[in-house]
Amino acid sequence: MWPVVLLLLLPVALAVLALARVAHRLLAPSGNPFSGPPPEPPRPLVTDQRARDRVLKQGFSARRVPAPLDAVVIGSGVGGLAVAATLAKAGRRVLVLEQHDQAGGCCHTFQQHGVEFDVGIHYVGQLHEGSLLRVALDQVTDGQLCWHRLPDPYDEVTLGARRYLLRSGKVAFVTALEEQFPEEKEAIREFMRLSKVASRHAALLALLKLSPRWLVTVLLRSGLLPRLSPVFRMAATSHSQAAARLTSNPDLRALFGYLFYGTAPRDSSFLVNALMVHHYQRGAWYPRGGASEVAFHAVPVIERAGGAVLVRAPVTRVLVSADGTALGVAVRAGPGEEELEIRAPLVISDAGIFNTFGKLLPPHVRSQPGVRSLLATLRPGMGSFLVFVGLRGSAAELRLPPTNFWIYPHNDLDAMMTRYSALSRDEVPDNLAMMFITFPAAKDPTYEQRHPGRSCMTILTMARYEWFEEWAGSRPRHRGPEYQRYKMDIAQRLLDRALLRFPHLRDKVEFVEAATPLSNQHYLGAARGEMYGTEHDLRRFSPTTMAALRPDTAVRNLYLTGQDVFSCGLAGAVHGGLLCASAVLGRLLYLDLLLLKRKIKRRQGRHTA
Repeated sequence: MWPVVLLLLLPVALAVLALARVAHRLLAPSGNPFSGPPPEPPRPLVTDQRARDRVLKQGFSARRVPAPLDAVVIGSGVGGLAVAATLAKAGRRVLVLEQHDQAGGCCHTFQQHGVEFDVGIHYVGQLHEGSLLRVALDQVTDGQLCWHRLPDPYDEVTLGARRYLLRSGKVAFVTALEEQFPEEKEAIREFMRLSKVASRHAALLALLKLSPRWLVTVLLRSGLLPRLSPVFRMAATSHSQAAARLTSNPDLRALFGYLFYGTAPRDSSFLVNALMVHHYQRGAWYPRGGASEVAFHAVPVIERAGGAVLVRAPVTRVLVSADGTALGVAVRAGPGEEELEIRAPLVISDAGIFNTFGKLLPPHVRSQPGVRSLLATLRPGMGSFLVFVGLRGSAAELRLPPTNFWIYPHNDLDAMMTRYSALSRDEVPDNLAMMFITFPAAKDPTYEQRHPGRSCMTILTMARYEWFEEWAGSRPRHRGPEYQRYKMDIAQRLLDRALLRFPHLRDKVEFVEAATPLSNQHYLGAARGEMYGTEHDLRRFSPTTMAALRPDTAVRNLYLTGQDVFSCGLAGAVHGGLLCASAVLGRLLYLDLLLLKRKIKRRQGRHTA
């Protein structure tokens, strides 16, 4: 009798033991990089440019490469810095290599004629006190990154002749929409319910990307994923179809998907748009001191563990052994210089899917069926065209609003995108579509202190790489007069449109500069000048593709981080970094963050009691 009972209990006991070992590995205090809140409050803003350059512009040289390394990261965008800082907090020595002359990726800034511009961080949501994203960013910047909340309305959306305002707060957000669409209360409340469901279930996307491949294969082949959670059904649903089921009001349909990222609503995932609206429901924030503050405070975290962030260090190859294991990277610091091979047990790429798999891996790895099929499934997202406008006068003097302005010619965003994407190069200047206008100088309370008597406006629209491809391969400022004429023709037309909205700025414009998809390619390393990595279309958010876009790759010891792992924007890149660090460390860092979040909340409760 007892031998039979013992035999029956043995599998259960082994299963419990296995679960206990997994739980210990995932939650053991000794391996937790997020064990406590930042040790000290934010220090005063560093405004001395030389002091900032010593952090953000450390040039590459062989003597500056730490040894021995635990990992090397390709690219210093938010995804690269987030994973490197997290690993550093776990005691790993990490080297981050950046091809540009300053760290930060889309978080870097540049100055011209005494005016500072950001290039990618326009505003960020879900940064209210105690939010998961806020706790994560505090961890990777030692709590030194400060955020300024934008006043209401944080967004104004123009659809033809009509303007709509977006306000922050769970109640205020919905109330503002209902006041502007009094006959659409039911549709608005249902959309908000769905966006809440999307937010609550989004963690399942992370679990899918961290689950063992055999389990993912079983879930995909069995068709169970859509039954497990509505988030997978929402991901595979066209936004236009979902919005049409909610309401027949064309303006409200457009507002449900106004946060445009280059994909037509009919081709985009309803899940992504619902998550983006939810992302800003509690408000919008901007980094105090400018976008470069993100990298400025993440770099010291990496250095404290013995690592380094080095710029002007373009990676030319990922070194892969004969048995398919990543061994390190090769760097060529300048034209005509020899490659320097840097060995590391782990290689992490923040360079994007297309650069990593299409350029950096050796040919025999690129030709593998799994790599080829993934690249065939995806395509680069649409590029961007930015206009940087220097203004004479402070934000206060010019009455610049901190609001962001989304301006569309009409409410049919699908038709707008279809027509715009089909334009030939010569047709573009006369047929510009949407544009986004923002005033960084009005969003950062330190801007006047750092750049007295100056302010700026940034205008953004979408642009196809093909419109500028004729000049690909040439260096900035060496692309010839025809490129300059074409670029500035588009820039001037966008500026003229912006000045129709803000006519009082017409005589305050000091200078105008513009950036095309080729600028993104050169400065950000974007394969085809894309804004947000791979195209955020329905194919990308199908269960099969979402499962394939995971931090670990078919190349042993090669990992991915950044936007291509999760989703677009700063928040998406941070989550890509957290997923990558979770895979490398073998623990669910989201659980560590949730536990830390509760610890901080309890501590704050005691202080206010």
